[in-house]
Amino acid sequence: MNKFFKLEENKTNVKTEILAGVTTFMTMAYILAVNPDILSATGMDKHALFTATALSAFVATLVMALVARLPFALAPGMGLNAFFAFTVVLGMGHSWQFALTAVFLEGIIFILLTAFNIRELIVNAIPLPLKHAVSAGIGLFIAFIGLQNSGIVINNDATLVGLGDMGSPAVLIALFGIVLTAVLLILKVKGALLIGIFAATIAGIPFGVTHMPEGHLVDVPPSLSPIFMKFEFSQIFTLDMLIVLFTFLFVDMFDTVGTLVGVSSKAGMLDEEGKVPRVKQALFADSIGTFFGAIFGTSTVTTYVESASGVAEGGKTGLTALSTAVLFFIALFFAPLFTMVPAAATAPALVLVGFFMMSPILKIDFENYTESIPAFITIIAMPLTYSIAEGIVFGMLSYVLLKVLTGKMKDISIVMIVLVILFVIKFLI
Repeated sequence: MNKFFKLEENKTNVKTEILAGVTTFMTMAYILAVNPDILSATGMDKHALFTATALSAFVATLVMALVARLPFALAPGMGLNAFFAFTVVLGMGHSWQFALTAVFLEGIIFILLTAFNIRELIVNAIPLPLKHAVSAGIGLFIAFIGLQNSGIVINNDATLVGLGDMGSPAVLIALFGIVLTAVLLILKVKGALLIGIFAATIAGIPFGVTHMPEGHLVDVPPSLSPIFMKFEFSQIFTLDMLIVLFTFLFVDMFDTVGTLVGVSSKAGMLDEEGKVPRVKQALFADSIGTFFGAIFGTSTVTTYVESASGVAEGGKTGLTALSTAVLFFIALFFAPLFTMVPAAATAPALVLVGFFMMSPILKIDFENYTESIPAFITIIAMPLTYSIAEGIVFGMLSYVLLKVLTGKMKDISIVMIVLVILFVIKFLI
């Protein structure tokens, strides 16, 4: 294991890696409850969706662990599942089988794009200052998600966002978790994020924030049969399929790229040229996850930004991802136990990981405006558009525009020019 994952070379050990993997799992275990809830709005079987969610996360994360050997976990993506359910099915009026077919085709296309190094070219085309900005932008984004999930920040029709009810049990539990985790981090306690999640979960029981599971804690996973390989190939060559497929491809492409770059930057894993190590294998894991996820019956699988929580705990190798993958498999049989962790308990980890993710901003040269302004736009756009992909788009668009208008064309690669053209097409569509 030490030799396969190169633990000594990466200055880590088995205990640290496993603890990091558990932490990553705990911060993203909510997807086991949230994904079935969102996709079941289309009429899909909720119990089968739980199995599909856990299985697709297990397969994709296992590939990431054993092939890419990177500390990233994957699962059906938030935002992409909402697009699947509320736009494609409920908004455009298509069947969930139609949407599932689009995800299946997306998986095949991504496998081909990865095989021919096209996705790798895109990752490497992002300028180094923007890569550091992506990390900081993701930090603000996931901290915002944590604050939102806990009710500390809420929707406000007048100002878009506002302060939640500071007296509500969920908010108090989240604040307790943030303070406790921060103190543990300051005292350099190993596993601080995980301890914070467990402590907040337990503290939430008497307040009704944490709901104890009813019935059996261990059971056979629900059958996949209601949603397994339910494709609608008769609609492949329609304009609607083209639009839906393009959107899936675009959002997933840049969500994944952003997560890989951002978390790698934070972990200090980028090489001298700012490249993500074994990025082709990492993108392959994402492609395989989406392909098999569609077969199992769930929306697009993508690399999770919550992987940053494991990296913050010291995870540096595929052993972290392997630990997370194993827990997703175990979750199939312990569904009630794993889904009892409330959002208020995972919020502290997300908020503090957001803080950790901000540090690469120090590597940006703020005196070079042609690079620092696009970096700022990247950072601020992610939380405000609620999308990693849109943050990258606006960052790269502004980078190219400012370089062109100030006579610095030599700083722009051909790949970036092609991407910007595609971004403009995407906005027009």
